[in-house]
Amino acid sequence: MAHRPEPFELFALRYARLGGRRAVDNFVGGDPHEAGDDLFYYVWVARRSDALFVIDTGFGEGAAKRRKRDLRFRPAEALRLLGISAAEVERVILTHLHYDHAGTLEDFPKARFHLQPSEAAYATGPCMCHDFLRHPFDVDDVVAFVRLNFAGRVSFHGEATELADGLTLHRTGGHTGGLQVVRAWTRRGWVVIASDATHMYANYRNNLVFPAVYHVGELLDGYRTIRALAESDDHVIPGHDPLVMRLYPPPAPELEGIAVRLDVPPVGA
Repeated sequence: MAHRPEPFELFALRYARLGGRRAVDNFVGGDPHEAGDDLFYYVWVARRSDALFVIDTGFGEGAAKRRKRDLRFRPAEALRLLGISAAEVERVILTHLHYDHAGTLEDFPKARFHLQPSEAAYATGPCMCHDFLRHPFDVDDVVAFVRLNFAGRVSFHGEATELADGLTLHRTGGHTGGLQVVRAWTRRGWVVIASDATHMYANYRNNLVFPAVYHVGELLDGYRTIRALAESDDHVIPGHDPLVMRLYPPPAPELEGIAVRLDVPPVGA
């Protein structure tokens, strides 16, 4: 009988929102006259008896104000609703270094951060000479990350790495120079936190490109990667789709609209 690790509980926490989208804002070639889905902003948690991983650290009040995002909770406050103290978290996976995934690093003073080396090179190298590629980064977040690296608090990983029995990291790139996705073993099988490897369900299901992109070929190849890693299409969790909050149940009634469990099947599956 094949070894099966203890399954992870898996959660998505919605902490912010951006409305007023058009189809062209979410898909290259979309109709500029057609309304598009809002973007929801998430951080994720993988938890079991012997391990806790926070996946991404979101953004705070300053970025929300500058970029005109509707911030409902600072991510550390959202984590507290699951009984998790950001100040005590020891392991944080950063899928990439965009402002909405790698802000508020200071809220995790005990954490070691896990990243692809190609993402660090991308965020600090010549690609940042271009405004289009630089725009989704906040320089203060990148500087904070560099300081963490100098303090010995960053671990860099190969393109496919096992962080724990039942949890692996996989580089896809595309959206950024070194974006990585997280594959976790749960009670419903292998679930992939795809982050911005696919912003919306429609991106990977219909091979549509989100307009914020570094390498289109890698992005499209990444869709094949996340499909291969997940048990099924229903086991892929996109990075910004509001549908996630409707497909999955809250862990408790008082967390309706804030948090959902991803280690159970979606509604109707």
